[in-house]
This record gives sequence, structure tokens and C-alpha cells, in this order.
Amino acid sequence: MATNLRTTTFNSCPSSTETDDEGVQGTCEDASICKRFAVSIGYWDDPYLQHFVRLCKERKAPEINRGYFARVQGISQLIKAFLQKTKCHCQILNLGAGMDTTFWILKDQDLLPDKYFEVDFPLIVTRKVHSIRLPTLLVTECVLVYMTPEQSANLIRWAASSFETAMFISYEQVNMDDRFGQIMIENLRRRQCDLAGVEPCKSLESQKERFLSNGWETASAMNMMELYSRLPQAEVSRIESLEFLDELELLEQLMTHYCLCWATRGGSKLGLSEVTC
Repeated sequence: MATNLRTTTFNSCPSSTETDDEGVQGTCEDASICKRFAVSIGYWDDPYLQHFVRLCKERKAPEINRGYFARVQGISQLIKAFLQKTKCHCQILNLGAGMDTTFWILKDQDLLPDKYFEVDFPLIVTRKVHSIRLPTLLVTECVLVYMTPEQSANLIRWAASSFETAMFISYEQVNMDDRFGQIMIENLRRRQCDLAGVEPCKSLESQKERFLSNGWETASAMNMMELYSRLPQAEVSRIESLEFLDELELLEQLMTHYCLCWATRGGSKLGLSEVTC
């Protein structure tokens, strides 16, 4: 999904009843199924509609198909005319967008505006977002440790529930219960920098557990000294030749108190669970 597509929701006006809303939302399904059938027998080309709408076995009447053909072509011509006049330096706001695929059609034709917004009922938007969501990678570097354990757990849980196929990479402190770890905490505290989320940073196991207990299917962790030893030897030799280091023990202390933790969910066909450093 291109980054300049935005989807949002609206609530019905106070005078509408829930039943009214359901009826209106039902028209989205009806129209989408009719369009899908017309596309399937060649009225116009839309390679994206199949990802949102099932193909109905029931044949639609010719007048219905031609009516939708005229509707789609007429709106398409007006949109393109507007985009040509503005040289695409504009925005499109599609109200009640349903399963409309105009965004991707315009993208294929190199006619995307500066911004493209879609608005609809929460249920419809949720369904559409679920269909178009691509694999997502989330990355945090020394971020979770400044949040309380409850706050970071909520974030991790939200990410797990929001993205069907995803990977989360977190670079954090680890082994913070030992003397060196306590010194690190004290030094930061003197700089008015309190590590509110240090609790999950006790060990590699606690780092993994924060993900596994909050909706993620796999979790792995490795301290930075181990990761350093796995880097390509030629590259390690190159950077070690840049300057002399005589306190190897200090390097090891530092590296064993930071780690990379990565968690995955979904993506079995992609082999996400096999990812490692």
C-alpha cells in the first residue's frame, strides 16, 4: 500500500439508528459484488477488486452491468480530468469509499494526487484495511525501556493485534540486575534519565517473554557480544583496524548489557519465524 493512502472512519449522525447504518453498509456489499461480476465478464479491467470482494455465482442482469460500467467510466473520466488540470498537485477525499479501488488504479497510471483519503463506517474500513495490509516491520531502539512495563506491553499487544503479518525488532538493555547494569541505571539517573521500563530488561528470557505474552508467536534474543561475533569477519577486521582498543573487557561488559530481540507473527509462507541474525 502506498504511503499517501489514508483511511478513516465516521460515526453516523445522531438521528440515524443502528439499523439504518447496517442498511447503508449493506449497499457497499451489493455495489461491490455487482462491480466484481461486471469486471469478471470483461466490462472493464480492475485487478484489485478481487482482493476485497467475493465473486457471486449469480449472474447479474445486462442492464445492471452496463449501468455500473457507465458509473465507473464517468467518475473515472472526471477524476482524471481534475488530476490533469491540477497536475496531480491536489488531494482526493472519497466519502463512503467502501471497497473502491480508484487509489490503486491511479497509482498504476502514475496519476496519484499528493494525498488520497478514504472515509467510511468503522466496520467497512476495518475490513478493507485488513485486506490491503502488507507485511509490517516495527523497529524500536532504546524506546521501550523509557516506558513503564504496562505502557510497553500495551504497545506490543497493540502491534500484535493490528498487524496480521509482522516482525518487531527491539534494541534494548539486558542483564540489568547485575552490578554493571545497576551502575548504568545510576549513571542515567544522575542525568535525570530514569529507566521506567527496566523490569523486562533482566535477561534475554524476560525480553522474549514480553513479546510472547502479548500476542506474538515467536521471539528470539541475542546479546550484542554474540551478535558481534557473528558479523562477517572481514568487516570486523576492517573496523578493528581503524583504531586501537586495549580495554576489551569493557567492550564485552557493554555488549553483554545490550541485546536485539525480534518477534514475529503470521508470515508462515514468508518464513518470518526463520529470520535470525
